[in-house]
Amino acid sequence: MFVDTHTHIYCEEFDQCRDAVISRAFQAGVNRLLLPAIDGDTYQRQWDLAVAYPDTMYQMMGLHPTSVSDDYESQLSLAHDWLYNNPDSYVGVGEIGLDFYWDTSYRDQQMSALRHQLRWADELNKPVALHVRNAYGELFDLLDDINKPVWKGVLHCFGGTLDQAQVALEMGFCLGIGGVLTYKKSLLPDIVKKIPLSGIVLETDAPYLAPVPHRGKQNEPSFLPDVARCLAGIKDITLEEVARQTTENAMELFHLV
Repeated sequence: MFVDTHTHIYCEEFDQCRDAVISRAFQAGVNRLLLPAIDGDTYQRQWDLAVAYPDTMYQMMGLHPTSVSDDYESQLSLAHDWLYNNPDSYVGVGEIGLDFYWDTSYRDQQMSALRHQLRWADELNKPVALHVRNAYGELFDLLDDINKPVWKGVLHCFGGTLDQAQVALEMGFCLGIGGVLTYKKSLLPDIVKKIPLSGIVLETDAPYLAPVPHRGKQNEPSFLPDVARCLAGIKDITLEEVARQTTENAMELFHLV
């Protein structure tokens, strides 16, 4: 069995095929799916899907860094209300983080939003799902400034260096590994070969980043075993071992049942 620790199947891209996608996930052994939030346009859609599939869909709440703009404080207030009015309905705070890949005009606002949401996670004792793009140095500096002894969470869709992976693991984070691992020019295989399986959770980030042999298609949770097979080959272990350990990692990190 597998846990997809990061999937957006509540989004409109799945409106015409959602039931079939979920059925294929279950058939592939992906029986728990974590739903990270994006922004106020998606919170209700996410909620409705989790209600429809209890004990299968698990929600997170947060404001995605690329959704941070001039009105980020009101967006944060909305996310805060969803989370604090229903804390037991969310297994983590996410998807939150820093993204300076396309645009840095809201850099300060992203940093402020991240600090607020890290505080929520601390207050509610929940792990975080961090989106980090072109910002690992800034992230680590911010976390060092907060000076928390141990962190709980996952660096979703990890795309940093081996040194950055080791820093993240030392801080207490897991690395979220998905379809990028299977790409021909990916640097991830060299990294995951050198880090323990205990520090890895699997994800799809559906509908994005479909793994080989599905690259170019809309990603979905049923493709997660393809990532697991690739990981098993890199580490020269069995698929069953990858499934068991990564599932245990996810269950422990997010307190799943």
